[in-house]
Amino acid sequence: MKKTLISVIAVILATIMLAACLAGCGDASGAKKEIELKPFDGIVEQKVNGEIPATFKIGLICLHDKNSTYDKNFIVAMENVQKELGLKDEQVIIATGIPEGAECKDKAVEMAEAGCQVIIADSFGHESYMMEAAKQYPNVLFAHCTGTKAHTNTDLPNYVNAFASIYEGRYVAGVVAGLKLKEMIDTGKITADKAKVGYIGAFTYAEVISGYTSWFLGVRSIVPTATMDVTFTGSWYDETAENNAAKKLISSGCVLISQHADSMGAPNACEEAGVPNVSYNGSTFAACPNTFLISSRINWSPYYKYLIDCKVNNKTAVKDYIGTIKTGSVELTNLGASVANGTLEKVIEVRKALADGTLKVFDTSKFTVNGEALTTYMADVDDMGDYKGETEAISNGYFHESEYRSAPYFDLTIDGINLLDTKI
Repeated sequence: MKKTLISVIAVILATIMLAACLAGCGDASGAKKEIELKPFDGIVEQKVNGEIPATFKIGLICLHDKNSTYDKNFIVAMENVQKELGLKDEQVIIATGIPEGAECKDKAVEMAEAGCQVIIADSFGHESYMMEAAKQYPNVLFAHCTGTKAHTNTDLPNYVNAFASIYEGRYVAGVVAGLKLKEMIDTGKITADKAKVGYIGAFTYAEVISGYTSWFLGVRSIVPTATMDVTFTGSWYDETAENNAAKKLISSGCVLISQHADSMGAPNACEEAGVPNVSYNGSTFAACPNTFLISSRINWSPYYKYLIDCKVNNKTAVKDYIGTIKTGSVELTNLGASVANGTLEKVIEVRKALADGTLKVFDTSKFTVNGEALTTYMADVDDMGDYKGETEAISNGYFHESEYRSAPYFDLTIDGINLLDTKI
């Protein structure tokens, strides 16, 4: 009898331990939980020195509103800076739904007339209109994020560009995807020859190419035989097109999907199909708890504070600002519940290596173009409209992305990537 009781107790204890292991990323109710990824601990915080005058005003021009994850990043960052610096509502003007046309200049002029000393626009097509406004208001600092023209327009000292080394964040996200892909191979869910991932891009701009290439290189750092199909929607925000694009990639055999587009279209399609997904510009875990892996994003708060500090203290803003992991500008979300074992530790390791420079995303020993290793490449950094490269981008064994201007200029198609459409 005593033996039987001991056996029963042992079974019960084993069952409890197994349940605890299986719960892993869940709570007592069985609901799935994210895995916390703490912020990088080497961040050098940007500060605004001195007192900000009560008359100071800052304006933000956005292509869409908070329904777009891209624009939401800019808006939320501005709201956070307003709160942190104690700015009043009348000191912060946010305009949403401003097209990439003359409406941008009109809004910038309106903000300047309203007393804004710093005006920021967030979309690529806003650039020429921001430059026109900068000519008209030389005492106002105009900043365009994702732009390319500031460093060649020396006659516009009040016009600047900014971006971040988000390709590093995408690389880390690719590593997470690669670990999941390896798990799928190791557990027999797919065979190694079926390790094909998919990517949804908005346009064939260098910014998008740099993004999907860096993500793919992260995947391949774990699964060297992985291949990738890329499709483009021709829009930064089109939920239906993005949803259909994800379904197209899944139906063609892609077993894991990522994106450079701004709606929930692709993540929702992945959740419905049970396909792992890496999103962009914020976590989709709440809506996609079974498939979300990780997301990278740009935090614009450090740059906003930098611009404010420059204006308030009469400093000259750099023509091309590049935010990094160290400035707190490149962020990664918490991990989804379905990531592979060991992912958290690997993310911390890779993020540190990128921040200290011991790992280069575009290490030319890690990829080929048309079967050849690259030792030289003239990149179109100055963007004079002729689509001709004038700047040597490769030295010391890697492509120097975003070092000669802030906006990306990596525009190569590396081996292993298949473009399903190229004319958008």
